[in-house]
Amino acid sequence: MFYPLLGVPILARTLQRLQASGYIDEIIPVFQEHDAKDGLDIIDRFGITKVKQTAPGGLRRQDSVYSALRLIRDEDSVVVVHDAARPLFTDALLRDSISSLQDCDGLVCAVAIKDTVKEVADGYVVATLQRDRLMAVQTPQVFSYGTILEAYKKAAEEGLTFTDDTAVVERYGGRIKIITGEYGNIKITTRDDLAYAEWILTQQLI
Repeated sequence: MFYPLLGVPILARTLQRLQASGYIDEIIPVFQEHDAKDGLDIIDRFGITKVKQTAPGGLRRQDSVYSALRLIRDEDSVVVVHDAARPLFTDALLRDSISSLQDCDGLVCAVAIKDTVKEVADGYVVATLQRDRLMAVQTPQVFSYGTILEAYKKAAEEGLTFTDDTAVVERYGGRIKIITGEYGNIKITTRDDLAYAEWILTQQLI
């Protein structure tokens, strides 16, 4: 997250977009202990004033999210969970995600899968999945505070592991709404992703 994207750390770009959004009141970053000093330096250097507190990271993603949730004091909050590695989301996506949290227990943005997807076991194809029924999930993911906190409490009590926030709510009977995400809202995990992100950012700045 500290690697530069056109000269600015990826984390800083994500925080800057949240800072600039009129739909976000407070940002609670989650840092592992070894990243906290660098993270706080970025918050200070780039003037991210919506950060009032930070949360300690856990062993798993869900531990980190739960750590941040427990710092929220306003029980009427709407919670937006977002990956620091997705710095290219637009304010329109934030707006649509938050405003669409109606008649559901959680909301996630996702894009249609363009490639054919195979289910594989031991190097052999088990099944060809129906592409028109599959979507690639992104963040932001949006919930009412009480809904996501209660789901994470139950998951912690039962010792269950999840890699996606909406999956936690689904586990306890929650109804999750899907809205259309953005193909440019990529998660940067490889050098190829970084090169593509640089091109996307260049196009956004034109």
